[in-house]
Amino acid sequence: MATCPECDFDEIDTEDYDEGDTLSCPECGKNLVVMGSDEVELADDDEDDLDDDEDEDLEEDEDEDDDEDVEDEDSEDEEDFDE
Repeated sequence: MATCPECDFDEIDTEDYDEGDTLSCPECGKNLVVMGSDEVELADDDEDDLDDDEDEDLEEDEDEDDDEDVEDEDSEDEEDFDE
């Protein structure tokens, strides 16, 4: 029997699972990954981290695009003054 790292429920049966298989904690419902006999880890943590990283990357890309747009507008304005 394994113990859920989230809620400490200690009756998770891993006997019918292989290493790397996923299952849900019957107590709290968190997704878990079987790491070995009688050992599980949270599966959601890695996925959440990846999602957060992707969101940050998208925000950075949008900021860069906004900066480029401002530079383009400035260039056009400068051309207008030169005429």
